[in-house]
Amino acid sequence: MFLDDYRSLNPTRYSYADLKRITNQFGDELGQGAYGTVFKGKLTTEIAVAVKLLNNSIGKGEEFINEVGTMARIHHVNVVRLIGFCADRFRRALVYEYLPNDSLQKFISSADSRNHFLGWERLNRVALGIAKGIEYLHQGCDQRILHFDIKPQNILLDNEFNPKIADFGMAKLCSKDKSAISMTTARGTVGYIAPEVFSRNFGNVSYKSDVYSFGMLVLEMVGGRKNVDDTAENGDQIYFPEWIYNLLEKEEDLRFHIDGEEDAKIAKKLAIVGLWCIQWNPAERPSMKTVVQMLEGEGENLTKPPDPFSSSVPKRTSAGHMPARRLHQELAAISEIE
Repeated sequence: MFLDDYRSLNPTRYSYADLKRITNQFGDELGQGAYGTVFKGKLTTEIAVAVKLLNNSIGKGEEFINEVGTMARIHHVNVVRLIGFCADRFRRALVYEYLPNDSLQKFISSADSRNHFLGWERLNRVALGIAKGIEYLHQGCDQRILHFDIKPQNILLDNEFNPKIADFGMAKLCSKDKSAISMTTARGTVGYIAPEVFSRNFGNVSYKSDVYSFGMLVLEMVGGRKNVDDTAENGDQIYFPEWIYNLLEKEEDLRFHIDGEEDAKIAKKLAIVGLWCIQWNPAERPSMKTVVQMLEGEGENLTKPPDPFSSSVPKRTSAGHMPARRLHQELAAISEIE
């Protein structure tokens, strides 16, 4: 019934045999995720695609239906394009446009290498493109689309390093006139999940939850490192946004690759935008429309956000040291009934 309903929205339906031919027997693996494995394929000699073959152990196809149903509604330059799908007995797959420059994660985790650093102007364009894509999801469709998994791994880059938001398996649709939505379980990736998604004590879940995730992503771009330190002793997570806030407060350089005044201005602007987006109170975070306007400006008129760490996070004790906290491990998910 679902596939019949979505036939009119023009994604092509492929058989499993089609996918084997397109991917040359699944010979070129691009990567693996929580829901499946991605392979490179070719529709023609000129048109490359990415085929996400979904795991068989994901229940009755909720993730598949969620992603096809969401992606079929979306047409935006900063959102990856769904070309087709496969629903052949128990086999399910999604066929996307192929983006050759991998994900943004590659350029964040290797940011201290000159070979991988994108440059501040390009980083600003990437952040702006992602913001425009999220704004479209929130405002440009008949129903608001909340992504709930904005992170560097889900931002793909095309030939010109234009960003495209991918992986809508956790997305949720809601009416634009609803200020809050109900969720039965927390969803997202640790390090990017807004606090209200863990516990309603922090506020209601809404489109502002995507704003928080975007803010964490931007701060990673500024700091040139992951916001969670997997190597920290005893499983502690380094809560690095406070480190960036303190650098901003002391007007110190935010990263190694700042070569001139223009670079410094862009870095400061991105840091301010990111810190506004991760305010603990969802009401204090800007909308994505406001974020786009902030990123399009020069940054001189941006006011520094309130310190979200003054009462909840210990101060940095010495130069260069960042406090460790089990931030997300301390927040237990609270189930709610629809």
